[in-house]
Amino acid sequence: MSKPLKPSSSASAEQPVPGPEDAKKIYAAALSEGLSSVRLQLHQIRQHPPQVLHLEGCDASSRASMALWWAALLNCASPDAGPCLSCASCLRIAAGMHPDILVFDGRAASIKIAEVRTLNPLLGEKPHFARKRVVLFHEAQSLGIEAANSLLKILEEPSPDTTFVFTVPQRERLLPTLVSRGWVITLPWQPMDQMDGGEERSVADDLENFLAHGKDWFGQARQRSELDALSVQRIIGAVQKALIERHEDSCMTPLGSMLAPLPEEELLRISELCQDHGEALQYQVNPSYVLDAFAAGLYRIVHRLG
Repeated sequence: MSKPLKPSSSASAEQPVPGPEDAKKIYAAALSEGLSSVRLQLHQIRQHPPQVLHLEGCDASSRASMALWWAALLNCASPDAGPCLSCASCLRIAAGMHPDILVFDGRAASIKIAEVRTLNPLLGEKPHFARKRVVLFHEAQSLGIEAANSLLKILEEPSPDTTFVFTVPQRERLLPTLVSRGWVITLPWQPMDQMDGGEERSVADDLENFLAHGKDWFGQARQRSELDALSVQRIIGAVQKALIERHEDSCMTPLGSMLAPLPEEELLRISELCQDHGEALQYQVNPSYVLDAFAAGLYRIVHRLG
């Protein structure tokens, strides 16, 4: 069972704090050039942070890194230029050692109601050291329905010293009432036309062609055998980006146009398909196998084959 990762202040004091170089590795995904616009948005709202922030899009590791970066920005010793990623606050947040940064991690298991209820006594207290207590729900689509409803009750009584962050592939994976209470920022995916290397671009074209015509995918398996997990994740990310296009009525890509006629329940199936195959890559399943299974599942949904 996942649980809130809340180190005690005494435990934090006894453990060695990591150095800036180690901390920057944890923040690295959030510092990428492709997420510069997101960092700018967060800088603009840091003086009056929303009670609830939803970070959707991109991949799970980037969402998690950006959530920690936001916690660091709110509590850095150099807030104007921050986060500096080298002060005691930034370092402890990166290492999971800050007593006022509470983490519920849904990446390994569902988040239960009993875990959410542990927040009740904490939110009545002032933060011990932070300017702003931050409660992070990584992959919040793992919230059980009872846990989500319990959380909604907590959010009905705002705590001025606390802000909540939910990371999620797409906002549609959360209860609409939970989404409506927050500020949503979408982390961009790498567009297909900006993928690294001709091979990735070629495979992305093959996927679009396969979904449109049902041809020439499995006969070209050898050409995809050298793709690594990052390349396959980018291709899955392009489909996730198309889902966002569909919901925002801005279908500018062939993939987005293919998804446009689909009903909401089919879009949810595609979202879950992206999530499941992205997790398979994290568990080091052969990327070529993952991509083939992903393409087959996506084709069945797009063409409504059951």
